[in-house]
Amino acid sequence: MNYIFIFLILISFICAIINGTMAEVVDAILKSSQKAVEIALSLIGIMAFWLGMVNIAKKSGLMDFFSNIIKKPLLKIFPDLKENNEAISNIALNISANALGLMNAATPFGIKAMENMQEKNQNKEHATNSMCTFLAINTAGFQIVPAVVIAILSANGMENPSQIIIPTLIVTTIAFISALFFSKILERMFK
Repeated sequence: MNYIFIFLILISFICAIINGTMAEVVDAILKSSQKAVEIALSLIGIMAFWLGMVNIAKKSGLMDFFSNIIKKPLLKIFPDLKENNEAISNIALNISANALGLMNAATPFGIKAMENMQEKNQNKEHATNSMCTFLAINTAGFQIVPAVVIAILSANGMENPSQIIIPTLIVTTIAFISALFFSKILERMFK
């Protein structure tokens, strides 16, 4: 991937030299760098807020409560994890954090869930059906509140960044259901 970026940058500089627009390219680089720092700083606030909320929810038992609510449907999606309660708990926490748009908070739960499933995996060279299904639905990224996207839109001056909540909910729900559907179909095809 690094080679691709180096290639694109070199081509950009060569084209700028040929077209005599090197000053504009340098100006764009500087402005984009400044904007990247502004967006990163604005994300710190929203991420700190939501990660704090997740910690409060964890300590108050709200995450466990929500996790227990979605465990039953998760056991229908992952029937071979009935004995692996830790994996189901981590999957539930991962889905909960993703639903709140907290990808950074969801990642450790997702990694831990995969580790839990790999511990019980009899063939360490191949992923289990549950691992593939979890990867598919996690990649689909179901979100109720896209907190990070709202923060980026807000940092870029959008007047009503929360207007993307409904479209995001629709799209991520369709992606989640599609990922689950195709995962289960492929699971049956490649037994």
